[in-house]
Amino acid sequence: MTSTDTNQQSLQDEIADLERQLKDAKSRLKTAPLALPSTTPPNDVALHALLLLSDSALPLGSFAFSSGLESYLAHHRPSPPTSSQVSSFHTFFRLSLSTLAGTALPYVLAAYREPNLIERLDNDLDASTPCTVARRASVAQGRALLAVWDRSFRTHYSSDSPTNGYPTPIDALTEFQSLIRSSSSYGAEFQVNAHLAPLWGLITRVLRVPLPDAAYLFLFSHARTVISAAVRASVLGPYQAQAILASKELQERIRSLMEEMWERKVEDAGQTVPVMDLWVGRHEKLYSRIFNS
Repeated sequence: MTSTDTNQQSLQDEIADLERQLKDAKSRLKTAPLALPSTTPPNDVALHALLLLSDSALPLGSFAFSSGLESYLAHHRPSPPTSSQVSSFHTFFRLSLSTLAGTALPYVLAAYREPNLIERLDNDLDASTPCTVARRASVAQGRALLAVWDRSFRTHYSSDSPTNGYPTPIDALTEFQSLIRSSSSYGAEFQVNAHLAPLWGLITRVLRVPLPDAAYLFLFSHARTVISAAVRASVLGPYQAQAILASKELQERIRSLMEEMWERKVEDAGQTVPVMDLWVGRHEKLYSRIFNS
């Protein structure tokens, strides 16, 4: 056998050995457990927080509020009385979303972008909310969100990185909570309200939820609350409610409102449906009611 033949045989043997190794590696790959990353990717952290906030079991007390729907239905009785109120609900639903976007969404966006302004934003929103019933509901849910942060989320989202010497979002939130506790000792003369909208912006910033997702969820949560109230008021059935929540129309409506308000300054925020304050405000005048507002 020549040296050339010997070299060829050696190469063939090497190739065969490599093929056996490759086959063996493939077989082990099929049976090996899937390796998970040692740390959770940032996008998964945001997704996890988003799922927490979107959970209907989140104890914000929103189930106790109809956002004016009960009052609206009471003031828009169908004729004849046995006819459906579904069309009235859809009118109210569209106007309610528009109202929330015009009055509250700019505060969500501003608090997310500038966490250190939380106290001023809270005061501004309180001053620009003339309807006592709407103001009371906003403060109740805002304080409930603070309680959720304090009792459930704080220990798991307490780390934050400094931002060029400025206070971090967690610093701003902690300082605001201290201000609330201090105001309680001074009585009504010095009151910090803790409205839902600016706190939603600040806490979603702390939880590292992307701003578009935080804004979308804020509007979607309101939509879900109003639709849930319609189910409990026997205006919609549960399947009708889910169909509205899943509809493309609702998705497009929310995104349209987000685009409209994305650059809106809080100084330009305002009630887009003035009569909504009348419907909400007259809720506590109802002869009987199943919601707090």
